[in-house]
Amino acid sequence: MKIVVLMGGLSDEREVSLASGAQVANALREAGHEALAVDTVAGALDEAEERRLLAGGVGRSPPAGDRLARLSNARVSQLALAPPTHDADVFFLALHGGAGEDGSIQGLLDMAGVAYTGSDRLGCSLAMDKEVTKRLLREAGAPTPDWRLLDGCSDMEIERALGLPVIVKAANGGSSLRLTLAKDREQLALVRRESRSWNDVVICERYHPGREFTVGVVGGDLLPVGEIVPKREYFDYISKYQTGMAEEIFPAGIDDGLATRLQELALDVFQALRMRDYGRVDFMVDGEDRPWCLEANASPGMTANSLLPKAAAAAGIGFPDLCDRLARLAAERG
Repeated sequence: MKIVVLMGGLSDEREVSLASGAQVANALREAGHEALAVDTVAGALDEAEERRLLAGGVGRSPPAGDRLARLSNARVSQLALAPPTHDADVFFLALHGGAGEDGSIQGLLDMAGVAYTGSDRLGCSLAMDKEVTKRLLREAGAPTPDWRLLDGCSDMEIERALGLPVIVKAANGGSSLRLTLAKDREQLALVRRESRSWNDVVICERYHPGREFTVGVVGGDLLPVGEIVPKREYFDYISKYQTGMAEEIFPAGIDDGLATRLQELALDVFQALRMRDYGRVDFMVDGEDRPWCLEANASPGMTANSLLPKAAAAAGIGFPDLCDRLARLAAERG
């Protein structure tokens, strides 16, 4: 098949997306496909640029706002969807955050009548908004930590309702960006001031200390449960993308009962959010072995070292085979 891998974009997760897209394109070629890597901002990548991305990694910090603004001003077209992409069999979406994950690009591709990987506009938009996600999880009976919206609640009201420390995060954030653990009123007040620049709904969530787990879903199959053991206080952007900052164990060293419970909950969440093809659901399990769903990812990281591919590897599915399977799911759907 001829597969166009869409990557890059203008979100805070641009570098993560470029790393994902370059590795996906390379893996698709290993699986026998013709793959074209396209940055939705700058157009098709040449071989030298792909090699640079494959050799590099994700920086310690997301791209600065002024850099994203310059890219926005210089972009060649909305999606660079012009020849040689017009005759693609499938568009493989390796986009994270922003318009690449909130349903915008999915809606555009639906209107264009082309096949693409992953969840559609509805599934992406529901999973991207963490506050909407939590409401739907409550409706479905899936356990998720109590929360309040920062706007409209005083610090005292938040402490009374959720206790301290409390997790503060952007409703539409990804890669653990714009996420903070506020330990006391002083830190909560500081985060409140900082969050005014986030341009997003801000959620305060009850903090359940414990062990963090993740469950991947691919084509209706549940992958082995993985455990995330960060070396920092919590699994932040640095822990996710810097070598040696977290241990990711697949399969997790837990009893079968807990593993099955997490997998069942992951499937419930996947279905409640109308996700399709693939995704990842993250959990915290507290000291009493109670699982709490933190969020779902409709477009999880897709480098060979990302959590979903690691889970697939634990199930005996290599990275090229995983990428091939996702592309075929889209092609079969037409």
